[in-house]
Amino acid sequence: AIFLVNLPTGLAGLWLSWRYASETTRARSREIDLPGQLAAIGALGALAGAIIEGGALGWRHPAVIAAFVGATVLAALFIWREGRAAQPMLPLSLFGHRLFALTSLVGLLVNIAIYGLIFVLSLYFQRINGLSAWWTGLAFVPMMGAVLPVNLLAPRLAERIGPCTTIVVGACVSALGCLGLLWIAADTSYWMICAQMIAISGGLGLLVPPLTSTLLGSVEKARSGIAAGVLNATRQTGSVLGVALFGSLIAGAGAFMEGLHLSLAISAAVLLLAAGMIGRGARMNNVSEHTHFPFTIPGTGL
Repeated sequence: AIFLVNLPTGLAGLWLSWRYASETTRARSREIDLPGQLAAIGALGALAGAIIEGGALGWRHPAVIAAFVGATVLAALFIWREGRAAQPMLPLSLFGHRLFALTSLVGLLVNIAIYGLIFVLSLYFQRINGLSAWWTGLAFVPMMGAVLPVNLLAPRLAERIGPCTTIVVGACVSALGCLGLLWIAADTSYWMICAQMIAISGGLGLLVPPLTSTLLGSVEKARSGIAAGVLNATRQTGSVLGVALFGSLIAGAGAFMEGLHLSLAISAAVLLLAAGMIGRGARMNNVSEHTHFPFTIPGTGL
């Protein structure tokens, strides 16, 4: 049924596109960079597999080492291909702009932290608290519900204090939520956990709109489509790696709670690293703290 929920939304999107969207002018047709896509898929798949199996088989297991080597080779092939292809899937020249590279990296780091935590917290509710899948889903409702109102607040805050500062604030709020959960135990009150979960998702909802707009504002308009695709790809890559890494930690740790605590500590550190990177990058690029960026539709925080 969760897949059927998407049908009316998709149909509404198709109708709105047909009714209101106008065709863009194409300077020339583009070909699919199939070798580049295959190399990227192989590298990500091998890396995720190595991280997942590392917790179960051990990091020195031949299969795990082979997967890491394969991911490295495929990633190198991907970069080599993209640097020489006539129509690359990912133009490497985009990363020559410091702010574009930083916002892409921040998107990766943030999703590693947030989506990895959602995964392990769902297991905590079921394995440790004994909740069913249904009640576990309901336990996340306040966390998800915090995203939309904070998304609506983000553009106003960014206009007041600047987009990069808003990203820093959002990442720090999420990091504080992670730190607040470091003392989580099997008998911790749900409402204590819920408050920290709202802080984590609230910080995410606060930083994603200005993160997207800052990235799009760092490239020329003609390349905004590719830039948006890069941010989406890096964020989804972060989600894959976060789930793989934290899943490996709770599988390899001596106890589930030990792995959960380690995951929370890593998430907080990663979010604070992202905040520091974007803050320093903004200063180095002399980005105005009151630069206006056209924000995306609210509600895209997750």
